[in-house]
Amino acid sequence: MCNLYAVTKGQQAIRDLTRAMLDRTGNLPSLPGIFPDYPAPIVRNQPGGRELTMARWGMPSPAFALQGRNSDPGVTNIRNLASPHWRRWLGVENRCVVPFTSFSETETLPDGSRPPIWFALDESRPLACFAGLWTRWSSVRKVREGETTNDLYGFLTTAPNAVVGAYHPKAMPVILTTQEEIDLWLSAPASEAMRLQRPLADTALRVVRRGGKADDPL
Repeated sequence: MCNLYAVTKGQQAIRDLTRAMLDRTGNLPSLPGIFPDYPAPIVRNQPGGRELTMARWGMPSPAFALQGRNSDPGVTNIRNLASPHWRRWLGVENRCVVPFTSFSETETLPDGSRPPIWFALDESRPLACFAGLWTRWSSVRKVREGETTNDLYGFLTTAPNAVVGAYHPKAMPVILTTQEEIDLWLSAPASEAMRLQRPLADTALRVVRRGGKADDPL
């Protein structure tokens, strides 16, 4: 599962790629290390147009996963879209895209350690997006916070391509690299949009860093 990623391009670059017309993020800093439950930028459909805003990483967990628990840290990666739990959020009103410049999996070394390994479209870390879902939800994310209401998001995963699969054979994020793919994910009927749940081409991704809990190319 991808539980660490970075977005180090500015909000103007995000607006240009996603054609977001509204920006609610204020002064968005570079985010070289985004972990589960962190706030991060997403672009979603709103009545006034596409909106760039902040949301908390981790969608509501299925009921079975919460048995015996007093908090819900959320689900970061979404695979089984046929599940009734996820089907409720497949409409265009709950789809979003999640800007990123690189993402991390873990690499198992001979000594048993598992440091991060970072993937990007190339060494310059071009901006791209994960295909995501979002919702507004009331829950206890952390016991010390009590119940809070948050905009939450997660992103889709699929089978890995050869580049990611060499290190993480189970899954990789669903990646959108063009404005046309972003438009399709945000606007098309679900039957068409879900066709984007496929691995990125092997030639479109490469390893750009080994180690480190942040990927700041500067």
